[in-house]
Amino acid sequence: MGQQEKVSTSLAGAVSEGISASLAPVDAELDRRYPGDPGTRQPVHTVYVPGNVFDAGTIRSWGDQALAALDEHAPDAASFAAVLGLTEDLAEDVYGRVRAKLEREPIEDLRVDFEDGYAGKDEDQDAARAARLISEAYRNRTAAPYMGIRMKCMESAVRDRGIRTTDVFLTGLLENGGLPDGLVLTLPKVTYPEQVSAFVRLLEAFEKAHGLDAGRLGFEIQIETSQSILATDGTAAVARMIGAAEGRATGLHYGTFDYSACLGVSAAYQASDHPAADHAKAIMQVAAAGTGVRVSDGSTNVLPVGSKEHVHEAWRLHYGLTRRALARAYYQGWDMHPGHIPTRYAAVFAFYREGFEAAAKRLSAYANHAGGDVMDEPATAKALSSYLLRGIDCGALDTAEVDALTGMSRAALDRFAAPRRGDLTASAE
Repeated sequence: MGQQEKVSTSLAGAVSEGISASLAPVDAELDRRYPGDPGTRQPVHTVYVPGNVFDAGTIRSWGDQALAALDEHAPDAASFAAVLGLTEDLAEDVYGRVRAKLEREPIEDLRVDFEDGYAGKDEDQDAARAARLISEAYRNRTAAPYMGIRMKCMESAVRDRGIRTTDVFLTGLLENGGLPDGLVLTLPKVTYPEQVSAFVRLLEAFEKAHGLDAGRLGFEIQIETSQSILATDGTAAVARMIGAAEGRATGLHYGTFDYSACLGVSAAYQASDHPAADHAKAIMQVAAAGTGVRVSDGSTNVLPVGSKEHVHEAWRLHYGLTRRALARAYYQGWDMHPGHIPTRYAAVFAFYREGFEAAAKRLSAYANHAGGDVMDEPATAKALSSYLLRGIDCGALDTAEVDALTGMSRAALDRFAAPRRGDLTASAE
């Protein structure tokens, strides 16, 4: 062992202590505002069903309709792959996984809609019925992993109705067994942060009335107006909305058609890949980064119905938009029709299957300090493990195959994906 170097310093310990003391409020603010990803499962899509249409058989019906669409328009792996351009090595695996998913869990996130899609005559009754049916579905284990409602917005014309529907629905859940773990509320057409604050006050009042833990009720914010992206003072209003939610915001959902129309985009060009949409989602993504609030893409309104040619064309469009969103780190989107579900899952499964082996090997090399042809950093290890976990959660990857290539348990992957602030050096089990 060689001679140790002499180590000298020039500053007293009090200097470091003083700097740390001066930055203590900043440290606390970072922890409060940027806690990181919650580490919970994020659904790959949200399905909206009008409150007057939703019933006990909705989830199974969507799965059956999606399977019927496959049977009619792509009855085997080769025909499905030909439509979507899947490579031969992926075709059988992706097709088999899509069919299995439609049998087992056709919808990952369902929102009973009392806003744009609602056409009922008695909203009180429909909201109470939705609460009862969702409660029964969770008891019977037929529920989607996530379920809830989209109420009307906080604008003056519909505010009272939105507040009442929220109250009726949440009260109904409590009367039918309690609030399910997968409960999600969606607040649409938010324009000003003050509307988010008002919804927080509503949820606080409900929690207090029923003795619930403070903060038990969270909600998603839908970004559907230009003012939610750029406020009148030139600031990013969406960032202020996250702050106004006081830790209750769980997601930001982009509303393709309302937002496009707000900017004057012609109907024929309203799509999730329009430059205006890309701009809005990029602002949403930056505002949400590190906060634990997740970003969801919008939808396509081109439905896969009618002739085989039109169905195939609509499938290619939806598949391409979904793959585009995944590459841009928008891991969730909306699906408006049962015919969209096969291509949603095909796109998601292909995305994770294509990159699985390379991601697993890179993460294993990093965890074992084995080197390789890519020099990864702790933040990239976090991204690699998050990628694998998302693949497992949706059914694109199997735990056993991930374990075989990485040598890591689920718990080890979780530690890499959600390290403590300042500690991106989690080790594998």
